[in-house]
Amino acid sequence: MTKVFKYLLNLFPRTFMIRVSYLLRPLVAFFLKGNTYTDPIDGKSYRTFLPYGYEHVRENVLAPGTLSLERHRLFWLYLSNETEFFSKQISVLHFAPEQAFLKRFKKLKNISYTTTDLNSPIADVKADICALPFKDHSFDFIICNHVLEHIPDDTKAMQELYRVLAPGGTAILQVPYDKNRIETFTDDTITDQKERAAIFGQYDHVRVYGMDYFNKLRSIGFQVEAIDYTTQLSKEDVQRFRLPKGELLPLCKK
Repeated sequence: MTKVFKYLLNLFPRTFMIRVSYLLRPLVAFFLKGNTYTDPIDGKSYRTFLPYGYEHVRENVLAPGTLSLERHRLFWLYLSNETEFFSKQISVLHFAPEQAFLKRFKKLKNISYTTTDLNSPIADVKADICALPFKDHSFDFIICNHVLEHIPDDTKAMQELYRVLAPGGTAILQVPYDKNRIETFTDDTITDQKERAAIFGQYDHVRVYGMDYFNKLRSIGFQVEAIDYTTQLSKEDVQRFRLPKGELLPLCKK
């Protein structure tokens, strides 16, 4: 099954394959049932996960049931184990809502849940992250994962996130970053999609974040803690959940 999926990944555009996967996920999940790996989002276990990637296909990372990736499962575990997200009465703003989370968050009775995106038809509010149509201090919790690397003016976007976050509120702002790169790299002259994919990791990314990302968030005003949550889990759980070992979660407070 995974060999077939990998072949199709190379044959068809990634967006098409993700849509196919979403439609066929109950069938795929059934064929891959097992006891080796578990998706903590839905609690289901499989003998293997599916491959996924753009320039470089990663093996055994896409959970068949929720279509979650490593970062989604890490985020879910942190939310579940270390926050009051699922119990406290809070207002939540979620950018570019991931399919793995959207329906689950919408069902939560304790949160006032707003989704936003510039282009997505499933978002509640169509908005530019650099010019948000929300009042100051509107939200207690902001989720903005793997969005900022797409935004040319990420400074303005970060300022808007800070503006709409309530005092005492929390924002989790994941981005793909290169742990071996000290400074973020961007080059506006690179416009070819293949070249962007090769340099930035994806055709629609405009930068590669370095370790200075966390200090940039601090310069906006956030109190930032870079959390390696995988160090708080057992090696067995990191492997069983297929988590990105060593990845830092940017926990931002106001």
